[in-house]
Amino acid sequence: MKQIAWVVMGVSGCGKSEVGRRLAQAVGARFIEGDSFHPPANLAKMAAGTALDDADRLGWLQALRVEIERTWAAGEVAVLACSALKRRYRDILRGSEGEVRFVHLHGKRGLIAARMGARSGHFMPVALLDSQLQDLEPLEPDEVGVTLDVRDPPDTLVEHALAALGPG
Repeated sequence: MKQIAWVVMGVSGCGKSEVGRRLAQAVGARFIEGDSFHPPANLAKMAAGTALDDADRLGWLQALRVEIERTWAAGEVAVLACSALKRRYRDILRGSEGEVRFVHLHGKRGLIAARMGARSGHFMPVALLDSQLQDLEPLEPDEVGVTLDVRDPPDTLVEHALAALGPG
């Protein structure tokens, strides 16, 4: 079986988890919620309104790559919801084997901030949105991926991702 992983990426509040779950269902893949791999120290830092730095994210990203490889070892396709804000973070997730496809969910700050403000019980405060937007590096031409507008409904985003990148 071909080793394929999809990474649904973007800033907090853009819909990564919802689109990721639906994409996983559409392609018969295992869904991996990247937030569940954050160590407690990262969650506490973000909940306190402090942005993570590259050092904070390194172990988390490495754990996510290991989880992708575990999924492949089980003969499954992976769909990961992960911010993957910077090219160097995506390079870690991409690794040296398998095919990793990125679905960048992009939208205007106001819409994303409103979505973040409407959800309850999430560790990421709206106050950190600007730091994520500052860190965000768009997909580069040599990265396998597509950028989609979060104004579209989740099912439409999945359809667009599959049309642009193929089902696998």
